[in-house]
Amino acid sequence: MVKIDNIELSDFPLLLAPMEDVSDPPFRALCKENGADVVYTEFISSEGLIRDAAKSVMKLDIYEKERPVGIQIFGANLDSMLRSVEIVEKTNPDIIDINFGCPVKKVVSKGAGAGILKDIDLMVKLTSEMVKHTKLPITVKTRLGWDHDSIKIVEVAERLQDVGCKAISIHGRTRAQMYKGDADWKPIAAVKNNPRMHIPVFGNGDVNTPERAREMRDKYGLDGAMIGRASIGYPWFFNEVKHFFKTGEHLPKPTIAERTEMARRHLQMSIDWKGERLGVVETRRHYTNYFKGIPHFKEYRTKMVTSDDPKDVFATFNEVEEKFGNTLITEIPQ
Repeated sequence: MVKIDNIELSDFPLLLAPMEDVSDPPFRALCKENGADVVYTEFISSEGLIRDAAKSVMKLDIYEKERPVGIQIFGANLDSMLRSVEIVEKTNPDIIDINFGCPVKKVVSKGAGAGILKDIDLMVKLTSEMVKHTKLPITVKTRLGWDHDSIKIVEVAERLQDVGCKAISIHGRTRAQMYKGDADWKPIAAVKNNPRMHIPVFGNGDVNTPERAREMRDKYGLDGAMIGRASIGYPWFFNEVKHFFKTGEHLPKPTIAERTEMARRHLQMSIDWKGERLGVVETRRHYTNYFKGIPHFKEYRTKMVTSDDPKDVFATFNEVEEKFGNTLITEIPQ
């Protein structure tokens, strides 16, 4: 059994990665229903929280059915990060996660996210002070390093553990790689195999099939997998991995009826939480995978992603179910 501090999980937990405009409460709820062991919020700006910015504050919404749930925050200013911890604590998450891995320019340019990989001492200091500032477990998500020549992830992980970090999730790319090339899990395995490491080490990056998840577990010996892009528009992925672990066989792919029903629920939950306009717009990114593998589908996808009226989108779901109801889908979204 894997434990994050006192939180007991399965033998190889599957974690929903924090993804901007993806890992919101509706999607987290669907992933939890479908086998995710731990879910994380979208990453939240510490500066936005202390300014009481509406978008940042809204991301603090968590619900009992999601637990265990982690709230992820990012920033590079110690005072702002500590003040944001106090704000986050009031929402009573199970975990506070620090984002030291986001590679996007607007975050990195402020020294936050993966930008902090240029200043490991600051990374360690921020973690240490946040650990001291809360009774909640502090975990970290990061990358291998800034670039190939600066990978010191074994040393970095050990230092973070030594100041009280309770688990670490490592994306198998550097910041310089962004999302290009293949994720390299060997350095993550080196962290896990460090005899001084005793906290859970989770792997992230390119876990896009049940076989890849098994490889992360059996070949690389990691404690769990953090799933990102493979779950977008495909919350079934978590249960598919677990079924494969138990039986060595693939679950049947979801039917058209199951896909349209999941998309309906997702859209309705998003509208209920965000309001009609945002609910419609921010669910669009999921439709490609919800309906991946259906031949001659472009016309319907176009309707889904261009309609601003939810009634039209729901009507399109009904059309899809009626027209493609007997279509067998075997393709695995990746």
